[in-house]
Amino acid sequence: MKILIIGNGYIGNRCLSEWSDAVLSDKKIKTKEDMLVLIDEHKPDAVLNAGGVTGKPNVDWCETHQMETIIGNTLLPILIAQACQERGVYLLHIGSGCIFYGDSPHSDKKWRESDLGNPKEVTYSRTKWAADLVLTTLPNVGIARIRMPIDWLPAKRNLIDKLAAYPKIIAVENSVTIIDDMISVFHQLLEKKAVGIFHVTNPGTLKHRELMALYDELVDPNHKNEWITNDDLVKQGLATKGRSNNFLASENLLKLGIAMRDVHVAIRDTVEKYAKAKKEGQNSDKVLSC
Repeated sequence: MKILIIGNGYIGNRCLSEWSDAVLSDKKIKTKEDMLVLIDEHKPDAVLNAGGVTGKPNVDWCETHQMETIIGNTLLPILIAQACQERGVYLLHIGSGCIFYGDSPHSDKKWRESDLGNPKEVTYSRTKWAADLVLTTLPNVGIARIRMPIDWLPAKRNLIDKLAAYPKIIAVENSVTIIDDMISVFHQLLEKKAVGIFHVTNPGTLKHRELMALYDELVDPNHKNEWITNDDLVKQGLATKGRSNNFLASENLLKLGIAMRDVHVAIRDTVEKYAKAKKEGQNSDKVLSC
C-alpha cells in the first residue's frame, strides 16, 4: 500500500516518520487540479489529509482570520475529496472532537460518532464541523476525529508542552489522543479503507491535573502553575472564546476490531518517554522535517 500524506505539519510528519509506505507532499493545494496532479504523480492507494488550520499560538487566531480558517479547514478538504473521488482513491480526513461542547445527551455524557456537532460560535469548530457534514455524504471517505494530541516527542502542538508553558491552566477533564496509538489506528483505517466517522481517542478520560501531576513527577519537579476554571479563561482575558471540553465514545473503531490503550496506561508510558526525550534534547524540529 502506498499512502500520500497531505499537510507538512506536526501530525503529517509524525505519521511519515513511522510509515515506510508513505510519502508526504508539502505543495499548496488551491484547486482540485492541484490535487489531481499529486495523485497522478504519486499514484497512492490511499490519501491522508493532515492539512488544516488550528491557529497560532492557539485557536483564538481563527477568530481574526476567519477566511483563512474556512479555506484551510472546509474548502481544502472538499478539494482533496473531489480529486480523490474522480480518481477512485480512498481518503482519510483528520477531523476534530472540538466540534462538541459540553456533555452529550446520552446517560454516560459521551458523544457518539453519529451525534450532531454543536460548535457554537467558535470559528475553528464550525469549519471542522462543516467539513464533516460534507465529507460524510461521499463514498470511499473516512473521518478520524482526534482530541488534544499528547506525544512523547516534545513539540509546540503537544498538549504536554502547551500546558507546561501556561502559568494558569484550566482544571478540566477530556477525552484525549495519544499520538503513538493514533498513528497505528490511522494506518489500520487506511489499510481497511474504512468508511465513516471514527473517534480516535484513548478509552477513558484525562484531567489536566492528572497530566500535570505526571509532568511534575517525571519531568520537572520545580514546575508550578495556578488552576482556574474554564469560565475564568475568558473572564481573565486569557482567551477570546471558551474551549471545547467533552468525552467521546469510540464505538466505530471497536466494530472494526481496532483498539487503543486505556488512557491512564498510555499517558504514563508517554510522559516517561517524553521525560527521556526532553533530557536527550529531542524535539519535533530535530526529529521531523516540519
